Amino acid sequence: MSSKATSIQSLLEQSQTLTGVLTGVQLDSETSMVHQIYRVLWDAIVTLKIMPGQLVSEKEIAAALNASKTPVREALIRLEDVGLVTVVPKSGTYVTSIRIEAYIEGCFTRLQLETGAVRRAAERADREEHVMQLESIIEKQAAALQAENYIAFATLDDALHEAFFEAAGLSGSWHFLKKTQADVNRVRHLKRLNGIRRSAQVIEQHNAIVNAIKDGKPDAAGDALVAHIGSLESEIEKLAKHPELLAFIENQNSAAAKRAISKRSLRSSQTQPVN
Repeated sequence: MSSKATSIQSLLEQSQTLTGVLTGVQLDSETSMVHQIYRVLWDAIVTLKIMPGQLVSEKEIAAALNASKTPVREALIRLEDVGLVTVVPKSGTYVTSIRIEAYIEGCFTRLQLETGAVRRAAERADREEHVMQLESIIEKQAAALQAENYIAFATLDDALHEAFFEAAGLSGSWHFLKKTQADVNRVRHLKRLNGIRRSAQVIEQHNAIVNAIKDGKPDAAGDALVAHIGSLESEIEKLAKHPELLAFIENQNSAAAKRAISKRSLRSSQTQPVN
């Protein structure tokens, strides 16, 4: 078995319970509980510590994080809103499966919206007010790369791209885009796990985008964004070159379906009348 296949397989072998994933997480009582719980669960789902098809119990989360059920419930609603969990009536809340079709659609949506956002950011008269924030995020991302903290690197990457929309005055469009990126984010993590990283190149590309915005060059900003995230065709080609990723996604979808059938069968047997 190749080292790449072994890396993917290790995800299955290291699968943890929800309580196991959340053990040791400390929440700050001075900060929004809903946002903290949302981010903890978002990170765990995107990095596949919590697997597709896995039950995410409101009660179990509240107990593991020593939190009340209300902020947990609101955090799960937010996760459902961005497509990472789904509520199955009379069953519970489950992590959604990764779908290749949704990944391709998410890449397309991001390319169209974000290209427009950076172009608009470069056209705005107040762009310099946002450039300092953009440059600060890139500096933090470079520090995370230096420390080989790839989870922090990815989180900061997300923050930078959100900041592009803020610089364009299009924050609402970012929130819409986030709803299409659940599978994009998880496939990105699979790529990182599989050794498909271009972190140093990403820093250079981010700087190119920000410099174009700073200089008020919308065409250059758009071109730099496309060079950074890649065309839709290039994303499809990358997947085709890594069948182990596709096999993992297919296996997880199959496992999730089997768990769902098993749970339905169990509920059905429990509700059968006793003769």
